[in-house]
Amino acid sequence: MAITAQMVKELRESTGAGMMDAKKALTETDGNMEAAVDWLRTKGLAKAAKKSDRVAAEGLVAVAVRDGKGVAVEVNSETDFVGKNAEFQDMVRDIAQTALSVDSVDELRNAEMNGKTVAEVVTDAVAKIGEKMDLRRMETVQGDTVVSYVHNAAAEGMGRIGVLVALKGDNAEIGKQIAMHVAATSPASLSEADLDPALVEREKTVLTEQARESGKPDAVIEKMIAGRMSKYFEEVTLLGQKFVINPDVTVAQAAKDAGVEVLAFVRMAVGEGIEKKEEDFAAEVAKTRGAS
Repeated sequence: MAITAQMVKELRESTGAGMMDAKKALTETDGNMEAAVDWLRTKGLAKAAKKSDRVAAEGLVAVAVRDGKGVAVEVNSETDFVGKNAEFQDMVRDIAQTALSVDSVDELRNAEMNGKTVAEVVTDAVAKIGEKMDLRRMETVQGDTVVSYVHNAAAEGMGRIGVLVALKGDNAEIGKQIAMHVAATSPASLSEADLDPALVEREKTVLTEQARESGKPDAVIEKMIAGRMSKYFEEVTLLGQKFVINPDVTVAQAAKDAGVEVLAFVRMAVGEGIEKKEEDFAAEVAKTRGAS
């Protein structure tokens, strides 16, 4: 029986197996879809699909830099133990290096790595290690100088928080200090101009209501709001923040004094924004008893 691309696609979607594994399963079973699923299961290649409803909020962030380009990638797992697994770390490191040659996470998933696509490599790791995994995101920066920093590194170039800082000019030392600052303060944006307008509007609304409760005249209230918004911008924008290395100056001033300009930054932390599914111990035991 002829094995079509549609058949391979359906088998991949139902099992989570890689493209070549799905094609081989169909070939071995003469195109019988159910038999192909069983074939994959016997080979341990259909585990990914069984774990698709689990939450992968642990894992690692890896950073890599080459020729003025920096990338940060997040690869998630279900437990933090996997982040300490040498094979998982090697895979994440290879993914970060591969990311230097692409421009988006979708391109990265389809990029060739060790003879397979990155997506297939991750699927293979799911089958081998036995946990759901996900290449969740990728971000890049570019500049004359790009510096990376990992807070509490689990291995070289990877940990739970990864930072990239891109500079115009050449001063890696100040770049590393700013990267450490970013890790510590988690700024919302580079500058006021880069802030999410919805975030700004929400903050302004809250500050306006607070100011009106003072009962002061409108002219005074307007000045109060302007002053408080200015303070807000200083607190949440990287360039406006007081430099942790020297709080007497802002990050923007520290960079200028060092002869550089901060062009961009990335701060990526494992699991941020993922809603973790929590169960109490009794519920977990009950689920286990029901499954047995």
